Amino acid sequence: MTADGKKAAAAIATRAQPVPLHQDPHAIRDTPEKVLEVALGHEVRAFRKKLGITVADLAAMTNISLGMLSKIENGITSPSLTTLQALSRALGVPLTAFFRRFEEERSAVFVKSGEGVDVERRGTRAGHQYNLLGHIGSNTAGVTVEPYLISLSEDSDVFPMFQHEGMEFLYMLEGEVVYRHGNNLYRMTPGDSLFFDADAPHGPEELTTLPIKYLSIISYPQGTSGD
Repeated sequence: MTADGKKAAAAIATRAQPVPLHQDPHAIRDTPEKVLEVALGHEVRAFRKKLGITVADLAAMTNISLGMLSKIENGITSPSLTTLQALSRALGVPLTAFFRRFEEERSAVFVKSGEGVDVERRGTRAGHQYNLLGHIGSNTAGVTVEPYLISLSEDSDVFPMFQHEGMEFLYMLEGEVVYRHGNNLYRMTPGDSLFFDADAPHGPEELTTLPIKYLSIISYPQGTSGD
């Protein structure tokens, strides 16, 4: 088999295979009352674990049954004000601390066409233009996501040696590029996508048809760097 044939075979072998998803993207959230119960339970469990005590320990400290505590932590039942007061004393936190997650504002960023922010990244020196399409800092998911519109032109160089923490998703919009990930090469045209572990060396290997534009969405745990 020729070298090109081996590369093609490797590319086919690494194509995404259907896998079961554990989250329904079309699921409808519960009523506000149910969401409040879940938020309260989450905070009770978090404060308990922070103290390093078990559910049985907390039950003994508050005279609340194990079964009731389990229901509270799992968001199955709504605790009374008296129960919340007992929990706040035992856990050493103010009563209002239990409502923090429920009251926390969820962020959204809207960017009009052409209004993204040009930023400096490692590939900028190779003539790659990075246009950041939105950014949300601290969030409840614990994950940082950076969506970029990347443009390559006649002044751009190939740079197949990017390497950073997290995962990356590419979606081709314009032009044609041969993109490297590890030892595999992928010829990408509009509509093609590539999803990969960004810890392996990756980047444009060959700029086939210019200009080139593609979306790059990088995600990594908060507190680490995706650069």
